[in-house]
Amino acid sequence: MDFVTLSNGTKIPQIGFGVWRVDNDTEAPAAVEEALRAGYRHIDTAAVYKNEEGVAKGIAASGVAREEIFLTSKIWNDDIRARRTKEAFAESLERLQTDYMDLCLLHWPVDGIVEAWAALVDLYEEGKIKSIGVSNFKQHHLDQLEEAGLMKPMVNQIELHPQNPQRAFVTSLQEAGIHVEAWSPLMQGKFLDFPLFEELAEKHGKAPSQVVLRWHLQHGHIALPKSVTPARIHENLAVFDFELSADDMAAIDAIATDVRLGPDPDEIDF
Repeated sequence: MDFVTLSNGTKIPQIGFGVWRVDNDTEAPAAVEEALRAGYRHIDTAAVYKNEEGVAKGIAASGVAREEIFLTSKIWNDDIRARRTKEAFAESLERLQTDYMDLCLLHWPVDGIVEAWAALVDLYEEGKIKSIGVSNFKQHHLDQLEEAGLMKPMVNQIELHPQNPQRAFVTSLQEAGIHVEAWSPLMQGKFLDFPLFEELAEKHGKAPSQVVLRWHLQHGHIALPKSVTPARIHENLAVFDFELSADDMAAIDAIATDVRLGPDPDEIDF
């Protein structure tokens, strides 16, 4: 496993296990347990996924010590708007059966982000969160935090994949010391529409999905693939034993269309 070092010195595994749309009762416990047994040490959930309890059960069943796991959750929009970030954080801790988070994010840039971010900074300074960040923030949202004189986020989790690489924004984030996490790193399965990934997979003796994840790693992204299938869970982690060439990377870079699969953060209504 490769690690990225955040601005405060915290190390975060570069491949995480995402659990978006993973059912709390029927899927999350087994999937998280399988992921941890496979070698993942980074689990990414959120209050709105409504599976934090299932994640906690999977962690407990895995036998992996809590301190070996980098655990992320997120403050949902309704709680940001209601100015109840600290309360929502405490509720997530209870559902996750832990007394701290390794990373907590503001999920979307809705009304109230400055107050919510100030609350996360307080929790960070109190030692209840080891690192703090945001999700789906554009530059003008980050500017609001800076204009308020608040600490810079350590992470920005955004929709990021070969079709929507957000190159200029990612470069500016990296230059600012804000690490980038990629949600939907596998294009929600749409990488299968591109023969290029099959060709590169054959060249390297890997699966097409592994080629996509390797592209993320070599660009310095933290990637959060999601699967509930044991074989896929293992496959998505087996990406540290090969390297794409400069030509391979350029070929993948060339498929960019800057088309989002998810919502534009400036146009959300949830």
